[in-house]
Amino acid sequence: MYSNSLIELDRAHLIHPVASYRGHEKLGVRVLASAKGATVTDASGRQLIDGFAGLWCVNAGYGQETIVEAAAKQMRELSYATAYFGLGSEPAIRLASELAERAPGNLNHVYFTLGGSDAVDSTIRFIRYYWTARGEPQRDQFISVEQGYHGSSTVGAGLTALPAFHTGFGIPFDWQHKIPSHYAYRNPVGDDPQAIIAASLTALRRKVEEIGPERVAAFYAEPIQGSGGVLVPPRGWMKAMRELCRDLGILFVADEVITGFGRTGPLFASTENEIVPDFITTAKGLTSGYVPMGAVFMADHIYQTIADGAGASAVGHGYTYSAHPVSAAVGLEVLRLYENGLLENGVKAGARLMEGLGSLRDHPLVGDVRGRGMLAAIELVVDKAQKTPLPAAAEPARRIFDRAWENGLVIRAFANGVLGYAPPLCCSETEIDAIIERTRQSLDETLEDPDVRRALKT
Repeated sequence: MYSNSLIELDRAHLIHPVASYRGHEKLGVRVLASAKGATVTDASGRQLIDGFAGLWCVNAGYGQETIVEAAAKQMRELSYATAYFGLGSEPAIRLASELAERAPGNLNHVYFTLGGSDAVDSTIRFIRYYWTARGEPQRDQFISVEQGYHGSSTVGAGLTALPAFHTGFGIPFDWQHKIPSHYAYRNPVGDDPQAIIAASLTALRRKVEEIGPERVAAFYAEPIQGSGGVLVPPRGWMKAMRELCRDLGILFVADEVITGFGRTGPLFASTENEIVPDFITTAKGLTSGYVPMGAVFMADHIYQTIADGAGASAVGHGYTYSAHPVSAAVGLEVLRLYENGLLENGVKAGARLMEGLGSLRDHPLVGDVRGRGMLAAIELVVDKAQKTPLPAAAEPARRIFDRAWENGLVIRAFANGVLGYAPPLCCSETEIDAIIERTRQSLDETLEDPDVRRALKT
């Protein structure tokens, strides 16, 4: 009765993100009841390994008591403090300081948001203000990468280059432009790393020239394209694109909402990519998903230009919950956990994850295995030579997700037949091995589907 009543209440009242409303009404909700470590339990008592850390975010794992205590303690002492009117709180000040100390290069200024979408949205406002302060207000054109994801706000969703976030919404705007993805598995230039890098550099140069070099404000890129299908660029791609942006005189924004805080190994993927962007956007792992929070890291030269441009006037951008003390207290404790073993364990677990997924290459349905650290994907095909995707009739997103669920595993199943993995950094060897075993089981069962069998024969 408990579960059934929740399902009906959900159908009647709760609007779910990025869902077919009618489809969800028909299928009903799966209610999660509790979680610990890398395991979640649904309302019926079924236990599953969360191979996706919620939504790429529960990096520290569920039920970490010290995080819970940090939040509770802060709620008792100071449950809210605005950062308006020159006010502040100790947790937010200390978290900004700790993050700036660890960020690459001169990214010494931190603006707190509620999540990744409004972090990206904030960069657009800051960038427009920056160029206006420099006397170049005509720089109002922004470039991102096809199959990239930069949030679901009205403006950020335009930088996002996935059709579902555009259809019916009247975006992207005409000042938002795209260049082709580096997508190695399906790149027209092939899979040679240097050829892919060269093609991306050429595409960006041409796009800037097409728009007008004096008009372009900034270029956005993810170190690994997450929602586009966990698309991993060749080593050196981010560095080459960052250097080209510097040569072209445009700002470079590294969107690390997914990759930040140990997902690929270090706290910031920009560090392993050997770059210092003008901005970094983060969220998700910042608080391990325990409470909402995002952060914009801003380089010194950006901050100083904006500050000088404003002078005695206020820079009119802010949120009620910017620098929330409870979120900041959680962020400080999560950061402590990362540096007291979680990052190290994530590196070991990530190597085991990649090795295990690599062992699936021999499966008849596996066309590609890719990833870095605890961020990975396998791409399913019915013809390895031709790289033919699973037929749409096979409903790969729904059917494989359901099958994995029945086998005790939560993954991200994309509509194009890509399976995404982003387990908590706390995963044990046994849990990583179970992720691989349950994936293989789900693939074997999918291989027996009549529509998949028919597609394999054609």
